[in-house]
Amino acid sequence: MSRPKIGVLALQGDTREHLAALRDAGADSLPVRRRDEIESIDGLVIPGGESTTMSHLLADLDLLEPLRARLADGLPAYGACAGMIMLASEILDAGVNGRQALPLRAIDMTVRRNAFGRQVDSFEGDVEFAGLDGPVRAVFIRAPWVERIGDGVQVLAKAAGHVVAVRQGQKLATAFHPEMTGDRRIHQLFVDIVRGGS
Repeated sequence: MSRPKIGVLALQGDTREHLAALRDAGADSLPVRRRDEIESIDGLVIPGGESTTMSHLLADLDLLEPLRARLADGLPAYGACAGMIMLASEILDAGVNGRQALPLRAIDMTVRRNAFGRQVDSFEGDVEFAGLDGPVRAVFIRAPWVERIGDGVQVLAKAAGHVVAVRQGQKLATAFHPEMTGDRRIHQLFVDIVRGGS
């Protein structure tokens, strides 16, 4: 698979940046909004945005269960920020205006929404990322953190003592936004996972 076909969930959030980063990393990338697109891709990126809104849009468009089924069947996925929240098996502080975020249950972890604080508490910093040469610049915007990981979940990075990047098999998640920097190493890692080479 020289150029895997990787979709970016395009219901809300920073889709364009991920599409560009995936192309830079050697994938054919496309926005995903429909069931047939979910069925046709080799991997999926779930971008940042508002996790409750995104998960309810999935449900309203009858995409939630098909996506859960493809993930359970082995579809590689990478979630950034809200995407990390959505890939979790359990979400803490999951509600917005009485609505709850709906977990995709793809990674055995418990994630706390907005754990680092509100928008005004957003920050950047360098974090060591397992398997990559040198630190990555991490942009945290209303970022979550991981409070619990299950067996088989590998911690890839921590910030301020909290887990902010994990991997379980072909599923990858970060609490931060690598698409907002020029560093393509995390997207390259995901493309390699989709190819089956990492």
